[in-house]
Amino acid sequence: LSLDALRGFDMFWIIGGAKLFAAAEARIDSPAFTAITNNLAEHVEWEGFHFHDMIFPLFLFIIGVAIPFALGRRVEAGAMGARAGKWKLTIKIARRTALMFLLGLIYSGLLQFKGLDHLRIMGVLQRLALGYGIAAMIVLYTGIRTQAIAAAVCLVGYWAAMRFIPVPGFGPGDFSPQGNLANYIDRVLFLPGQLYEIHGDPEGLFSTIPAVATAILGALTGHWLRSTRPPMRKAVGMAAAGVVLIGAGYLWSLDFPIIKKIWTSSYSLVAAGWSLLLLSLFYYLIDVRGCNRWCFFFVVIGMNAITIYVGQKILNFDSAAGFFVAGVAGHFPAAAAIILAASALSLKWLALWFLYRRRVFLRL
Repeated sequence: LSLDALRGFDMFWIIGGAKLFAAAEARIDSPAFTAITNNLAEHVEWEGFHFHDMIFPLFLFIIGVAIPFALGRRVEAGAMGARAGKWKLTIKIARRTALMFLLGLIYSGLLQFKGLDHLRIMGVLQRLALGYGIAAMIVLYTGIRTQAIAAAVCLVGYWAAMRFIPVPGFGPGDFSPQGNLANYIDRVLFLPGQLYEIHGDPEGLFSTIPAVATAILGALTGHWLRSTRPPMRKAVGMAAAGVVLIGAGYLWSLDFPIIKKIWTSSYSLVAAGWSLLLLSLFYYLIDVRGCNRWCFFFVVIGMNAITIYVGQKILNFDSAAGFFVAGVAGHFPAAAAIILAASALSLKWLALWFLYRRRVFLRL
């Protein structure tokens, strides 16, 4: 339950939570509240770390946590007792990866048929697909120790490439938007129309390597949660590991800056560390202490996370919300933006609640 709640908490910021805080900040004259809102609702332009910068890696981390649970049940049922069983799981992982990647292309405009120069090949769902697919294969075919080594290889290998491979016109170890290796490789592989002019594509292909490590770190956490250790020890262990990863990430940032848009290895560690701390908190409150009434709001979102992520692209919830509350908002101009943002968020939640009440959970 804590994993569903945390997934919903993460998606809350994507489906309107950040917009709601930004609308409130515009009306509240408080430097402290402005600083908090900027941290919650805005990405860092390039180097640095805000809470908003961990929304994406937290979701990928949660996907990784779920992998041992999903595969573990099948393994325990004897699916890996024969090559045929393992092969069936491989096909299932490959099919899910392909479907999520295709959904990402559709989200990016594949069905608009405007040509490759208008289609973003990589994107959020595409990175989730690759992160899940590669991490799941590694979990399926290797042991926990090898999985930890694979995560380290992804992070260290990416750092070594970014640090020592020269970029034409810039040289090696350039972490600027124009001069870093990740964006250069994407410019070579993809058409210019698919990339942002300055910062490149924040979900580019080469920077997916450390993102895979994020999913594997989540899978290692999933193994920890599935173990027979006492629940309290699990919660404390995740919190301790989170602190260690955050410290290691900031230490690494002295040589390899924390930059979300190219998913640097230091960023991956810091984001995974905060993900562990949040999961530890949710797990302790919900699964250890049994305090779960407060999380229902987030569980409803978390059970259909991909559904609402894609659904809000297709359906104009803002316009629908405006139809119902525009008149009220017009009578309170000072709070109009807050009313409209809260109403759109509420409408999305009610749609998800409708699915939840009918036990409709759309999955790939």
